[in-house]
Amino acid sequence: MNLLDIFLELLIVVIAAVSLVANSLVLLCFTCSSRVRAQVPGLFIINLSFCNILITVLNMPSTLLAIVKCQKPFGDHFCYTVSFMDTFLTSNTMLSMAALGIDRWIAVVFPLTYSSKMRLKNAVLMVSYVWLHSLAFSLTALLLSWVDYSPAYASCTLHLREGDDMRRGHFTLFTALFHACTFALSLFIMCFAYLKVLQVARFHCKRIDVITVQTLLLLVDIHPSVKQRCLVEQKKRRRRAIKKICIFIGSFVLCFAPYVITRLTELAPSVKIDCHWGIMSKCLVYTKAASDPFVYSLLRQQYKKALFEMRNRILGRNSYTLSGHSSPSGMENEYYTQRVNKLLKDDCH
Repeated sequence: MNLLDIFLELLIVVIAAVSLVANSLVLLCFTCSSRVRAQVPGLFIINLSFCNILITVLNMPSTLLAIVKCQKPFGDHFCYTVSFMDTFLTSNTMLSMAALGIDRWIAVVFPLTYSSKMRLKNAVLMVSYVWLHSLAFSLTALLLSWVDYSPAYASCTLHLREGDDMRRGHFTLFTALFHACTFALSLFIMCFAYLKVLQVARFHCKRIDVITVQTLLLLVDIHPSVKQRCLVEQKKRRRRAIKKICIFIGSFVLCFAPYVITRLTELAPSVKIDCHWGIMSKCLVYTKAASDPFVYSLLRQQYKKALFEMRNRILGRNSYTLSGHSSPSGMENEYYTQRVNKLLKDDCH
């Protein structure tokens, strides 16, 4: 075993640990916080986290054992099950991210009709389609015996068995269709949705900029520091919108594109994929399972607050006995500080 194999093993262990903890925290937030459960996007996030946990528990250990043993880690029947789950879960996670993009598009572009367009019933229908879409491809691959252990990826995954060259054309067509209907479709939806979101956000920022400048010209007595703070806040808002969209789309492409391109490249009979590159591209897919909780949920204010409340429950605290705010005078100072900050924000807007 060389150093690269050891590095890949350690990488999978770290990714699995982070993914399991982070996605479990998302599930805990959904279970313990009524505010998180009340939000329609929470259904997409919980479906995404559930799939990521299954990937962590089933697929990552399989790849790790295959690297350690340098062979198929399990028997045929168990490997077929893991292969089926690999195809199903990979497709499910991609389409769940696309569903989150659609939700953001409707929320930003149609804010007045969002509650009617994106009801819980509609969200359930979208998740049901994601599951049916994923099941259709994974069951087809299983029934046609196109699932097996692939040494190039050290994984039980979508694979044409050796000696089955008679059906190579059908397998090539199925693989290309699978990636077109999962990766390419999800990427197209995300790009369309988030670019529309960015257009609307930039339009509103420009409109707010004009209103802010006009207000500042009228309020000649306003302190210069407040004027500067308002202008800085406008720039920050634009940067945040661009940064979030780059993270959503960039992480999707960075984690999935190398693996998908490699899978399509190996369809050519003359192409042989280096095993280390194949495993590395698979690890990038696993990395998405570990990063999704931070990209879509844990860094948002609602989930931070839910985690904060859970921590206080474990430590036996409540919202009135927090560190630094236990005295009435401290609470009163905090209240007035928050009011002042709110008023300053209102001036900026």
